[in-house]
Amino acid sequence: MSYCLNPYCRAPQNPDTAKFCSTCGFKLLLGDRYRALQPIGRGGFGRTFLAVDEYKPSQPSCVIKQFFPQNRSFYDPEHARALFRREAVQLEALGEHPQIPQLLAHFEQAEYQYLVQEFIDGPNLLQETARRGAFTEEQVWQLLNDLLPVIAFIHSHQVIHRDIKPQNIIRRAATQQFVLVDFGAAKTMTGSDVSQTGTSIGSPVFAAPEQAIGKAIFASDLYSLGVTCIYLLTQVPPADLFDTEEGNWQWQRYLKHPVSGALGKILNKMLQGAVKRRYQLAADVLRDLNSPVVMDALHLSTDGYRLPTQTAQPAHSAELARSPSPSTTSPVALETTAPVTQLSGLQAAASWVCTQTLTDHSSWVRSVVIHPDATSIASGSGDRTIKIWDLATGALLRTLSANAGWVRAIAVSADGQTLANCNNDRRLVLWHWETGERLQTLDGHSDWARAVCFSPDGHLLASGSQDKTIRLWQLPTGDVKQVLVGHTHWVIAVAFSPDGKMIASGSRDKTIRLWDTSAGTLVHLLEGHQDAVNAITISPDGRTLASASDDSTIRLWDLPTGKLKQVLSDHKGAVNALAIDPDGTTLVSGSQDTTIKLWSLATGVLLDSLAGHTNWVWSVAMSSLAQTDVNTTPGKVIVSGSWDATVKIWRQQV
Repeated sequence: MSYCLNPYCRAPQNPDTAKFCSTCGFKLLLGDRYRALQPIGRGGFGRTFLAVDEYKPSQPSCVIKQFFPQNRSFYDPEHARALFRREAVQLEALGEHPQIPQLLAHFEQAEYQYLVQEFIDGPNLLQETARRGAFTEEQVWQLLNDLLPVIAFIHSHQVIHRDIKPQNIIRRAATQQFVLVDFGAAKTMTGSDVSQTGTSIGSPVFAAPEQAIGKAIFASDLYSLGVTCIYLLTQVPPADLFDTEEGNWQWQRYLKHPVSGALGKILNKMLQGAVKRRYQLAADVLRDLNSPVVMDALHLSTDGYRLPTQTAQPAHSAELARSPSPSTTSPVALETTAPVTQLSGLQAAASWVCTQTLTDHSSWVRSVVIHPDATSIASGSGDRTIKIWDLATGALLRTLSANAGWVRAIAVSADGQTLANCNNDRRLVLWHWETGERLQTLDGHSDWARAVCFSPDGHLLASGSQDKTIRLWQLPTGDVKQVLVGHTHWVIAVAFSPDGKMIASGSRDKTIRLWDTSAGTLVHLLEGHQDAVNAITISPDGRTLASASDDSTIRLWDLPTGKLKQVLSDHKGAVNALAIDPDGTTLVSGSQDTTIKLWSLATGVLLDSLAGHTNWVWSVAMSSLAQTDVNTTPGKVIVSGSWDATVKIWRQQV
């Protein structure tokens, strides 16, 4: 069925392939691409629809949000357009977080404004409790640990959600992670907003007292999350849990399962009507939630309750307030054919220091590379630029403007002549490293390109995309040599073997696939990760492939056979980046836990852990330095890029 988007249409149902409504004549395809199937929600500001993207062969599901205020007596079209554009910009930034729906498109059609967002497949918490009953203490603890970092992330972007409630929290079916949806009521805070009274908005029974009078603050979201928790524990409407005579919450008497005094104390502090007595930061709640007192109480409160073997530890409060959510998936149990031991006290830690922090980017740094001669580096950013820097001095040499959108990935050819990048669109761009001249644009993917790399001989360029394919491009012609099909989700990592005969790809489908470069055939399918594969790298001798995942682990595989050799699990969050040094002895990893770790590639021993970034580490690169002049010290160098918008240069002290 195709559903008409005209709010006044009396018979909105239409045949699947219709282009115009048979009742009112309204155009059925939004932007000639998105087809609404059925309404799934309605609020004070508009309607939402389940839809499909007919531009893509698989016609994936998505959500259309139509701005259509119920009270149109004070409707100002220009003001409405401005507000909707602001929401679109806000959602574009926030949607980079894996627990917030991605913004796919923003339209105005037939005088109505539309947002198109990622469809989150799974039940919301109101539906879940209706089917499965009230939450236990353990489930509430897990919910808070999973969702509070997301709230910290949106607050770090100066955004208050203002409508946190069970209906706006969805458990993603594929990963079981909680996703925060519906930012239609969200507000971006500015310095002048703090003392001003705004509009009362949100769901009244879940809203904090100050929000009800138009004075929402960051702590208002924590109050709403607290009310959500006591509803999940009791399945009693919040209005019936509040004692208006005493002016406090009486939720404990309605519990379906026992709750410890330790967790009850945290919930009561989240529910304080007086802002000064309430938690102010999500990081503060996480700190108390993971304290030994609460951990001990959880062990005692429920018969048969077992904590995960390794629980996520909260970051420092100031750091977490700025940080996106680390993965809360428990690390996979260690699977290794050789013992993996950690150096006592990380004895090598003193051998690496951060010598420079480059701060010219105005948004997160997603990718970094080191030039083959180790004299310069490049960084790609969410500010839509690529910057080339002098490695010795940190001086900015040139800035390349990638106008198409965020720079997702960059790569440099083995001869150092060509830089490639993919942006937040379908295209790849080739640049001359020394001059910054744009050489070529390659267009062929049907969705955003997420990964790019050169073959060792420079004759091929490989790209991975959200269209689930890998494309091999012949250089310098730019012709497509192969399209590799097999992944069932986005391809977000690609790497050539040193001899160029094999290419590896990593995907959100949790697998790594090894392909014959010449024939385009699948050689090995590597399975074992419990979540998306974010990065892959191959050792210089071609014997070992390393893969990094949202499941917080790094896996080492024997490349010729495809067999698993080791699992490294010391990171406390998703692992985003990998690199191997030129001599093939050291593996470097960057993680959402904000650290960079160095490992022995042969033994899996953790050699070092580098701290300095204040947010997720997105990318790492490693090289060796020769002494070319008096200003160059021989040794190894690591370059890292982070969500904190900086590039850091780390040098080994010899």
